[in-house]
Amino acid sequence: MAEGMTPVFAKDAAPPAGPYSHAIKANGLIFASGQIPCDASGTILATGTIQEKTALCIANARAVLEAAGSSIAKVVKVTVFLTDMADFAAMNEEYAKHFTHKPARSCVAVSQLPKGVPVEVEVVALE
Repeated sequence: MAEGMTPVFAKDAAPPAGPYSHAIKANGLIFASGQIPCDASGTILATGTIQEKTALCIANARAVLEAAGSSIAKVVKVTVFLTDMADFAAMNEEYAKHFTHKPARSCVAVSQLPKGVPVEVEVVALE
């Protein structure tokens, strides 16, 4: 790994679904990998609403940021991936409860996500 880059692994977040770190700390920023609705044991939330699944994605992001010495309050950019834009309003309803400081955000529709989940949340935060 290049100098100045530190990998982050969070025991309280969903395990990575591939050969990557939960996050990388570099130059005062934390670049977190996308988080899916999966618990720390690796179990996918197969049932439930898009709000519950979004909340679990954000809880995983929170755990990653805390392991990196940061917090949700320090998030500067969020990217949300949805497999169905019909879930946009319901996702926003849950999202707004967690990101009250309104960081910059993109939300994109994708044809599919890892492990067949309907939502993934990726964040960039200050240390």
